[in-house]
Amino acid sequence: MAVSGHWRNRYGFILAATGFAVGLGNIWRFPYLTGENGGGAFVVVYIACALLIAVPILVAEIVIGRQGGGSPPVAMAVLAREHGKSAAWKGVGFLNLSAATLICFLYSVIIGLVLAYLWKSMTTGFAGFGAVAADAEFAFLLASPWRLLGWSTLALGISLGLLVFGVQQGIERAARILMPSLLVLLIGLVLYNVVAGGGVDQAIDYLFTPDFSRINGTVVLAAISQAFFSIGVGMAAMMTFGAYLPREVPVVTSAVMIAVVDTFVAILAGLVIFPMVFANGLNPAGGAGLVFETLAVAFAQMPSGDLVATLFFLLLSFAAITSLVGLLEAQVAWVLDRFGTSRLIAVLSVGGFVFCGSVVGSLAYNHWADVELFGRSLDVVLDFVPNQLFLPIGGLLIAIFAGWMLPYGAAAKAVMTSGAVFNLWRFLIRIVIPPAVAGILIYFIIGG
Repeated sequence: MAVSGHWRNRYGFILAATGFAVGLGNIWRFPYLTGENGGGAFVVVYIACALLIAVPILVAEIVIGRQGGGSPPVAMAVLAREHGKSAAWKGVGFLNLSAATLICFLYSVIIGLVLAYLWKSMTTGFAGFGAVAADAEFAFLLASPWRLLGWSTLALGISLGLLVFGVQQGIERAARILMPSLLVLLIGLVLYNVVAGGGVDQAIDYLFTPDFSRINGTVVLAAISQAFFSIGVGMAAMMTFGAYLPREVPVVTSAVMIAVVDTFVAILAGLVIFPMVFANGLNPAGGAGLVFETLAVAFAQMPSGDLVATLFFLLLSFAAITSLVGLLEAQVAWVLDRFGTSRLIAVLSVGGFVFCGSVVGSLAYNHWADVELFGRSLDVVLDFVPNQLFLPIGGLLIAIFAGWMLPYGAAAKAVMTSGAVFNLWRFLIRIVIPPAVAGILIYFIIGG
């Protein structure tokens, strides 16, 4: 089936794809993973994984989406059939869609928390917050599935509302407004830290002075997972966005621009968050609660803290919504391909399914907190399975398909770049990426 729309031009595609890539993965997940995995050492491994693994796979995803002209399962099936390969390759597209859907279940809840904190910063603020009060506030929000579900439904509703208007009028228009606004807010908060003083030198040292003794298989897997999560590899959205990409737009330069902006934003996010953490004597390894608990204390202690908090959570809201839109659009595209419905029906169907998943995600933090699957709590499973299993496995299979299943001539024509750049991409996608990703996955699975 023909795709449901096209980007106006390359600029619109890059903005939308960057808007999808730049999300909570950069501003929420990257800082706390950096704190948990050794600071600068993790940053070095992350950048290497982004450039050598995630970007080549991103190129492959965009190419597959554009050449296949449909949602991930359709695009994979079309190319497999065209080149005489097994129809089972469409299963990779379904794996990508499954990852996107599962991520939405928990991601929508986290975005709901962001909106809740934005509301608090705009109303009562964080004046007088200490560690105990910050922990109590976070625990209060997590304790009620109704509160979590209410805020996550608002996040979902905003995203679905944008999707109803389609590729150009919904996704692309939102990206043209939200992405520049996000960058202005982010740079403004970095400058605030510089002017306010305190913590900036420590943050720079923490982010850019690696202790390579901290690197092990777990850190590398976390870095690969973060590179995939942050850039958006293996989540079906980039392949879907590729299906909307005009044939004349060069893929490699677009993918590199997306990755560079994405990594730049992640580093800027570290320069926003860690100076506040260090200036207030807080713990940089604050885990998933770093943004919601640790920074609440920092906002309480800084001049004009409520204004800074409002700008920060507004920034986080923009980033999160544009990412959720991309995850949902991949599912909407599949419904359109599979059932041929109107866009409105497809959006409502996907929204209803993800809403049911967000109920599970909301309950995982409270009433179902004691539920375990595979020896792990439900909320950990909802994060672990898509991010640390499905994304690397999906990326590995995409690399194998693009590198070994697509003939040299067909791949060269689709990638549309110089011979040297194409040969480098093909070398990475065929020779470097499959054993690297497979080796890390095996290391992790056997408990290394």
